[in-house]
Amino acid sequence: MIYLILAIICSSSLALILKQGNVKNSNKAILINANYITASSLSFAFIFYKGSFTISFEGLLFAIALGFVFAATFFVYSKAVALAGTALATVSGRLSVLIPVILSIIIYGESPNIRMIFGFILTLLTLYLFYLSLKKKNVNTNSNNGYLVLLLLLLGIGVVDFSMKIFERNFPVEEKATFVFLIFFTAFVYTLIHILFKKIEFEKDTFKLGLLLGLPNFLTIHFVLAALSQLPAIVVFPIQNIGVILFTAIMAYIIWREKINDYGIAALIAGIISIILLKI
Repeated sequence: MIYLILAIICSSSLALILKQGNVKNSNKAILINANYITASSLSFAFIFYKGSFTISFEGLLFAIALGFVFAATFFVYSKAVALAGTALATVSGRLSVLIPVILSIIIYGESPNIRMIFGFILTLLTLYLFYLSLKKKNVNTNSNNGYLVLLLLLLGIGVVDFSMKIFERNFPVEEKATFVFLIFFTAFVYTLIHILFKKIEFEKDTFKLGLLLGLPNFLTIHFVLAALSQLPAIVVFPIQNIGVILFTAIMAYIIWREKINDYGIAALIAGIISIILLKI
């Protein structure tokens, strides 16, 4: 159970650190780039420890493509936290489970059960409640922009999750550590190119915060895998998702007094139920 708790804390830390970056008005590119320095360095150290640097040409190309999706999704995540708040952005990110479920049905011919169908319906209700919450919140930008960012976040994380399923089905397990390192490293390269092209000024404090961000980004996947070695997936995934949503919302309120309106609370509850139905 300790690994599951650590996975919840690390996953929640991503949104909370991104929120702190927004509070400090930090440059997102510097923050995210530094994050990938930490993540790729730790991934490389893990490979060195294991003594196995193995990757096929197809795996290399896949990692390079996925690194771009990782980097772009992190930018969207940061934007979602700024526009919709930490709690709703986290719910949207966790609802991304909908994407691999739908793609698995379409591509791999998996059949949805009655719980999944109810989960789909509740997901659509949650997305509508997102829109109502943002409209009522009256953020600086209009509610449609915030709603679009939440949808993009859901799609981005969902594509990343499904890509991992593609890797598991089509590539040998010996390539996994190198594959993860290459994703983080190429994401670092993409964000560095963006910084250089835009001539973004270096921010020392933002860079330090980004280095910290990379630690939970790297550790989350390892704690989840460790939890799965001790507990069944039917326990790990629902508890992790619910724990991350609740822990993030509570911490955001304690630290920044970030409140959720009635529609947001309804979206949070509907999102939790839909995640349970889709994950089981």
